[in-house]
Amino acid sequence: MDPDVIQQLRECVGEGNVLTRREDLIPYGFDGTAAIKEPAACVVFPETTEHVSGILRLSQERGIPVVTRGSGTGLSGGSVPVPEGIVLCLVKMDRVLEVDAANLTMLCEPGVITKAIDDAAAPLGLFYPPDPGSMKISTIGGNVANNSGGLRGLKYGVTRDYVMGLEVVLADGSVCWLGSKCVK
Repeated sequence: MDPDVIQQLRECVGEGNVLTRREDLIPYGFDGTAAIKEPAACVVFPETTEHVSGILRLSQERGIPVVTRGSGTGLSGGSVPVPEGIVLCLVKMDRVLEVDAANLTMLCEPGVITKAIDDAAAPLGLFYPPDPGSMKISTIGGNVANNSGGLRGLKYGVTRDYVMGLEVVLADGSVCWLGSKCVK
């Protein structure tokens, strides 16, 4: 990858949030199946929506493909990099921002571990029904991307049944909100 792009990524997210050494990239070249492998050109760890926006804006300007990744537990190949692409690893965006007891909603970042969401709901006498087998290590962003379910899916539904809104960063770096706390 162009060293200028690497430098711009480091300026966007910080020196320690960009991996480029071959040995550091290996774990990000496959998902839970390990059947499909492709080395990443670099791995970037944004910590904010603004970081994600800057990375996507740069990648679009330079024509560089981006693959988003959480914990890498998926079995669909969705987080496997493409040649000369950037892996956008969201595990550092891992905060539960709000638990709203009145509306029975939660606002969290995509890198929150699925089990942490269930744990955050527990003090209210609630639980997060989708329970993928990887819930102790999978992230909610990956669950949304794959519409994860688990053993309780037949009775309670899958991830899409529990997503009311999303903050989305588009390929050009623009940010928009979709949905709300209002069930329609």
